[in-house]
Amino acid sequence: MKVYVMVGAPGAGKGTQAEILSERVGLPHIASGELFREAMRDGTRLGEQVKSYISRGALVPDELAIKVIAARLARPDAAEGAILDGFPRTRPQAEVLDAALARRGAHVAAALFIGIAEDALLRRLSGRWICQEAGHAYHEIDRPPRVAGVCDEDGSPLYQRPDDRPDTVRARLAQQLPPMYEVIDYYNEQGVLTPVDGEGPVEGVADALVRAIDSTRLAPRGGRELRQPAR
Repeated sequence: MKVYVMVGAPGAGKGTQAEILSERVGLPHIASGELFREAMRDGTRLGEQVKSYISRGALVPDELAIKVIAARLARPDAAEGAILDGFPRTRPQAEVLDAALARRGAHVAAALFIGIAEDALLRRLSGRWICQEAGHAYHEIDRPPRVAGVCDEDGSPLYQRPDDRPDTVRARLAQQLPPMYEVIDYYNEQGVLTPVDGEGPVEGVADALVRAIDSTRLAPRGGRELRQPAR
């Protein structure tokens, strides 16, 4: 079993790329957030434990998260491997994941790091606007309305949610990027980090990620050169 870990900042497109990769390489996309919600819906013992934390706004402990992920990896569709999205987010989580995979005779074949400059992240994350009438979403760069400040669908004014304002986005990035860099350093030390430029077209980024996965299917574990990503 070979597990591929998606690494990247908020707004890097990890979820989008993981879905594309899942279709193109034939491995299941395992998004930790959706996995936790599924466990709670199913009412399993693990799901009830997850619910006890999420219902009070607490983070799911690493040990419990790994149990839920390991249970998902045990399903038949993940026999050859999986694409993991949303976990690990910290170096300790990466270490716990490696230990859990080793017990199954598996490993992280590649940490696929979608690299995007911080100023580009800010533009992506702070350009979102919503219409007041029905919540239609727009983006200043990727999907601007035909008339500035007005919804194409119903003509209602557009507004920006507090979470999408530049100062809020900067604060969120300042909190979330340092742990991500620790994850990057960890996988770089393990010899499995594969940086990919995430600022190109979606399909171009996907092509680069598929090539990265294909190369790991041929290379022995730890057989690739370490590369230090730019920050």
